[in-house]
Amino acid sequence: MIVPRFLLAFALPVLAAATSVLAVPALAQAGDLKGVVELFTSQGCSSCPPADAELARLADQGDVLALSYHVDYWNYRGWSDTLSSAASTERQYGYARTLRRKNVYTPQAVINGRDHVNGANETAIARTLDKLSAIGAGLTVDVSVESTDEGLSITIGPGKGKADIVAVYFDEQNKVEIERGENAGRTITYRHSVRDMETVGMWNGQTVNLKLPASVISAHPGRRCAILLQVVSPDGSPGRILGAARI
Repeated sequence: MIVPRFLLAFALPVLAAATSVLAVPALAQAGDLKGVVELFTSQGCSSCPPADAELARLADQGDVLALSYHVDYWNYRGWSDTLSSAASTERQYGYARTLRRKNVYTPQAVINGRDHVNGANETAIARTLDKLSAIGAGLTVDVSVESTDEGLSITIGPGKGKADIVAVYFDEQNKVEIERGENAGRTITYRHSVRDMETVGMWNGQTVNLKLPASVISAHPGRRCAILLQVVSPDGSPGRILGAARI
């Protein structure tokens, strides 16, 4: 479903807050991931369940960082998405500004912060990932994150440019019984739904090592974390993703 441009006025600023992740040691670098697929979806959108299933498939595939953002602008249609947030909506509108689009829609998959396709189109997602990699627009900077009893250890390798280091906290899965709206009567298991984001540092082409305290892990048991190295415009709009890792 497409959202008219006038709804841009209702987009709210991103509210980032620290949350937590599973305290399981893990390590991932740019070479381990083909790319980042960010799905913008809604429990109130009848077109979204196939895209939610594709996102789940990508999450299980393992070589793509698959993240799901539940927007809140369809909540007026009879069902308030239980995973939705104004921050997810603002992130999608930020991508609209970056990609010079007049509208946003669901289900939209933004790939590497550089292009977008219908989130239910498996072939289009795969082709876009391959195309971006072929032109050097894949994940080109090594990013690693390790979870220990003491907290998160993050390393960003060397490269060119400047970018923000963004921690994305997401649930492994959420099973939701939808009672009203366009998907009334359906029970859907959502994967990798983003619950919070925060900028934890900056990168200017030099190697960066930083740590987050153990409290971000222990606050919400069962939650996971991804690290994005992402170019952000002066107005806060998200742009190109240069590297990523997850635990």
